Amino acid sequence: MEFGFSIGSCFKAPNPPVLISASPNKINFTLRRRNKRFLLRVSAVSYKEFAESALEETRKRIVLEPSHLQEKYSSMTGLDGKTELQMLAFKSSKIRLLRSMAIENETMQVFDFAGFMEPEYDTPIFCANFFTSTNVNIVVLDLNPLHQLTDQTDYQDKYYNKIMSIYHKYAETFPWGGKLTGESIKFFSPLVMWTRFSSSKEKHKALFSAFLEYYQAWLEMTIQVREEMEPSHVRANCEAQHKYLTWRAQKDPGHGLLKRLVGEAKAKELLRDFLFNGVDELGTKTFIDYFPEYQTEDGTVSDKRSIIGKSYETRPWDLTGQFIG
Repeated sequence: MEFGFSIGSCFKAPNPPVLISASPNKINFTLRRRNKRFLLRVSAVSYKEFAESALEETRKRIVLEPSHLQEKYSSMTGLDGKTELQMLAFKSSKIRLLRSMAIENETMQVFDFAGFMEPEYDTPIFCANFFTSTNVNIVVLDLNPLHQLTDQTDYQDKYYNKIMSIYHKYAETFPWGGKLTGESIKFFSPLVMWTRFSSSKEKHKALFSAFLEYYQAWLEMTIQVREEMEPSHVRANCEAQHKYLTWRAQKDPGHGLLKRLVGEAKAKELLRDFLFNGVDELGTKTFIDYFPEYQTEDGTVSDKRSIIGKSYETRPWDLTGQFIG
């Protein structure tokens, strides 16, 4: 998601180089820089366990089967020969795509887990984007609204108002993480957990708990939702999901990281065909069609992260989930 900063910049190698060594059974990392030694505690976390737990919860409730993407994308090694990318992709009768990407090397972990419904259902989009390094954790966890809440208050009543307690449970542990651009905020719900924190065992335990609670809430929605029979509503759902995918495929801050890890061509393929699959299938509108304010004089898409120039340094929803800007 476009956060108003580049997550990719967080992945640049330190200068001078930092060497990291770790024992598999310990959570102390020893860093050496110009013969100086110091200890930095990093919580022993594996985001693969997050994905496995979510899939286990899902299989308890519904029948999952592998997506056709699983054969094409399962694992990949970065250009450095060290970074591992592992992908999972599933579907069900209602879920168009439930997919996960986990990236690991000696200095970082990245976790991107999402769930997209078939167009016959208006359920929100499950979104978990986590990044962990030796210095910082950056977390976005949300049930992204399929339809913008400023346009459809009944959509917020239907999916969010009754589960705001989930957000409040973790609000103190995971406070607001800083600026979000005005363009990106409309893709978030009042449930969004957007935060930064230093690693600790307690924080990662709380994050795992929050991830599962958010996911269980989303999973329950997918089970309870009724199929939309009105063709115009199905088309509206389809276009709304395509708009979301188009934004993410064009403006996702992970593009820079993927480009460095696997090259530009493969990065674009992963974004459009795996992470945001559907951008080439669910509609024909372009990024400029949806977001004309980003068109430059030569007709291309502006690289600017914000056109309107507004950002939110504090949480723009009140305790009841109403948008206050």
